[in-house]
Amino acid sequence: MIKTMTNERLEECLDLVKTSLEGLKAKNITVLNVEDLTDVMERMVIADGTSKRHVRAMADSLGADAKAAGFTPLGREGGTDSDWTLIDLGAVVVHMMMPAAREFYDLEGLWSSPESLAELVATPREKKAGRRN
Repeated sequence: MIKTMTNERLEECLDLVKTSLEGLKAKNITVLNVEDLTDVMERMVIADGTSKRHVRAMADSLGADAKAAGFTPLGREGGTDSDWTLIDLGAVVVHMMMPAAREFYDLEGLWSSPESLAELVATPREKKAGRRN
């Protein structure tokens, strides 16, 4: 990955994300190092919310905190009634989810297994060839 942040700035961003999420009582905050798996980001943060309203509040607060600290959010996905909201801070992407969505999508499992990622991005021909082996 082309580094978009220095290591010091990356740690500042992660500290800000964790502090913001902890301040709003996020549950099960997990940080994954994915810099060797993708060129899109260096770290992925995943946290549980207790309700859709809680997920939205965490995203709103994190977005405001990030802007105030000079980390401009590049994007946000997830509506006002969503069980999963994502905030893209460049090198750090934050997923705030309801526990059921987190379990269903299993981002930790997907992003910790190179084989899972390879299967996800494989072409139909590669998938078909893989099934025969």
